[in-house]
Amino acid sequence: MIQLRDIVLIHDLKRQGLSVSAIARQMGCDRKTVRKYLDLGLEPPIYGPRPLRGSKLDGYQHYLQERVTQISGLSGRRLFREIKELGYEGACCTYR
Repeated sequence: MIQLRDIVLIHDLKRQGLSVSAIARQMGCDRKTVRKYLDLGLEPPIYGPRPLRGSKLDGYQHYLQERVTQISGLSGRRLFREIKELGYEGACCTYR
């Protein structure tokens, strides 16, 4: 994530006569990033919250909740097998 001080430094290096490639090397970023911030001026980047993504388990949450409520002590492996039979296409993470 680039910060305002980095943008100021990019503009300062450009005023000193460095090329876009030289600035990119010195800053440790891509030339396209340098060009982008030179074109934008000294405005700080605005980062907003990312949109929530759905989970592959979303369609099975109700079923899983119901099963755990019905039978205590169900193993994760058994629940995984059951939702796999219902069409779940995700993978099972097991640590051995």
